[in-house]
Amino acid sequence: MRRIAMDWLVMGLLLGTGSALVACGGESATGAPPAAPTAAAAAVSPEDDEAVADLGEHHRHHHHGGVVMFIAMTLDSLGVSPEQAAAVEKIQGDLFAKMEPAHVAEQNMLNVLADGIAAGKIDTAKVDAAIDSVKTASTGVHEAVIDSLNQLHNVLTPEQRAALVDKVEAHWEVWKKANGQEEKAGDATHPGHLDRLAKDLNLAPDQVEKIRTTFADKVKSHPQKFDPAQVDAHIQEFGTAFKAATFDAKTLVRGPFVHQHLAVWGARRTAHFYEAIDPLLTPEQRVKLSAEIKEHAAAKSGIFDGEKHER
Repeated sequence: MRRIAMDWLVMGLLLGTGSALVACGGESATGAPPAAPTAAAAAVSPEDDEAVADLGEHHRHHHHGGVVMFIAMTLDSLGVSPEQAAAVEKIQGDLFAKMEPAHVAEQNMLNVLADGIAAGKIDTAKVDAAIDSVKTASTGVHEAVIDSLNQLHNVLTPEQRAALVDKVEAHWEVWKKANGQEEKAGDATHPGHLDRLAKDLNLAPDQVEKIRTTFADKVKSHPQKFDPAQVDAHIQEFGTAFKAATFDAKTLVRGPFVHQHLAVWGARRTAHFYEAIDPLLTPEQRVKLSAEIKEHAAAKSGIFDGEKHER
């Protein structure tokens, strides 16, 4: 998957937040001044569409870090000063390192799905066990990153803290769109995930409709429901606290639950999606889809401009 830098313009175009997401100090992560928003920016270019789709695909396949992943992904476009850069880079590296056990568990879950599709039948018991591993690994993320988040607060200026909070909120909006409880159809300009997959695998229209219906039924019948209000509350709690003059991540009471909630829901949703697809594929489609899932599993957990922060 192509790496992208999710800058303020693309996020603003996607979410309607405009200049709230401009890098601090009037500079991008590369130091170049951003262009001022104009009325023409309301029309998203094909490049921006591709960038937004890439970010959505990332959030569709990488759930393990929860809100911590959103925080880590903002840091390359935050526009920190040269004096801050080394400290921020180290903190970012620490965040990814502390998310790595959950990342490995998620990779294993995707590989279990890919192997099942290749074999002609997904082993639901293996999938359930893999999701349990994701749950266990993601439970400790919040506690593990407390010191790193406190260090980040100390390094950043008040303006940078506010910009980071805006970007985290924007990532959450993208995550919700990518991991909704339905697989909504798009259009020719903005196809949905299933639409893109149908084109890639050459799925017939009746296959697509059966997948969409089966997936919706699986999500509705699953006993554990996703509660976005819990995540909204945590992000609001984090934003208010992080923008304050003093900050201690240990006081974020919803953090442990929310990181686990995002990781488990995302993993379970992914499993339901591929379980809905599995019975309808031809042998050729199985080979291709299995390989694509394994590619997602092998991908690094962050999307960045260039190779600087491969993880």
